[in-house]
Parts: sequence; C-alpha cells; structure tokens
Amino acid sequence: MFFLGVLLLFFCNCGVQRTIVEKPIVFDEQRIELTKQYLSQRYNLDQGTPEIVPKMIVLHWTAIPTFEKSYEAFENSTLPNWRPDIESVSGLNVSAHFLVDQDGIIYRLMPETTMARHVIGLNHSAIGIENVGGTEGTPLTRKQLKANIWLVNYLATKYDIDHLIGHYEYTFFENHPLWLEVDDGYRTEKTDPGEDFMKKVRRATKKFNFEPLPTK
Repeated sequence: MFFLGVLLLFFCNCGVQRTIVEKPIVFDEQRIELTKQYLSQRYNLDQGTPEIVPKMIVLHWTAIPTFEKSYEAFENSTLPNWRPDIESVSGLNVSAHFLVDQDGIIYRLMPETTMARHVIGLNHSAIGIENVGGTEGTPLTRKQLKANIWLVNYLATKYDIDHLIGHYEYTFFENHPLWLEVDDGYRTEKTDPGEDFMKKVRRATKKFNFEPLPTK
C-alpha cells in the first residue's frame, strides 16, 4: 500500500494556491535497474542512478477515461502485456512525473529528477505531465488546462527549463543535441495533448521565453 500524502504549495508567480497530492508509483529495485538499463541502451548514458537534469517539459494525455485506470497503467515497474508494441525495446513500464485528473487535481507519481519513460529520445532530460482523458468521451478540461499552466510555471521556476512541448511534437528534436535515441526506427505517432491545448498553455507561460521548436 502506497503512502498518500498531500503537499500544499504556494507559488507566488501564479498568485494561486494549489495542492499537489503525493501518490507514488512503484519504484523498486527492479524499476531502478530497468531505468538505468534504458538510459544505457537507448541513450548510451551509463550512470549509477536513474537521475536526470530537466531541460524540457512534455505534456500528454493518457487516452484513458479515469484516474484509477490511468494511474494503474503507470503503477507497476514492468510493461503490462497490452503494450507489446514497445515491449521489445525495454521491459521498463511507461510513466510520468505528474498525473492531472479531470477535476484539475495534480498528483505527483515520482520525483521530478528521476527518469520516467514517456517520450522517445528525450526521457533523459524531460519532465512528463500526463492528463487523464483525451478521448472523444473525455476531452481534456478547463481545470486540467489551468493545472498544467500552474505546473509549468512551478517547474520552469524550479529548474532551468528550455523547452515546453506536446508529445506530438517530439520528433522535431531528432537532430537536436538533446535527442539521444540510438534506434532510427523506433518512433510512435502521437497526437497528445492536442494543438489547441498546447497553444493555450504556451500563451499563458510565454514569460519564460521557452525556445521554439527545432526545424526538421
């Protein structure tokens, strides 16, 4: 059973008070070793810990309609059987640092400086924010939009973040210094979290002057 704690944060730059709920996924020795293997095999980064230096924030949607099922998808250390399309690349389960429910409540699933598997080629430098929903029946909500804006402000103030992207934009980095994926054939097509959602988050966080997307 996991510890469920509540951390109350006041972020002056946003002028609002928000609650981040601590709801950690399993991060046992198996996950630590698989994460270090991923860093080594996918990025040629041999290091003693699964730590990262965040330079990027990536926004996602889970395409799963409930918080419970979305959390369940990330919870365990290894990939479930329903993801055989990427199982051959690594047994490490997908994950993200934050999960935002449809009501705007923010859950922290893992430390921000530990690698999560959420974006091909860039996991070694990227903080992932997942949003519950993204399906036709459960589109992302205005409360989620506000929560994402708050989180980007919080993270960009805490870390030296250069890039803010949607998951669907990750391939723009294929020739960028941050891109470390060794397999030229390992790509998946993404649409999350939607162009309109990204446009609104970028507009609300423009004060950070994030770098533009690289040109292909």
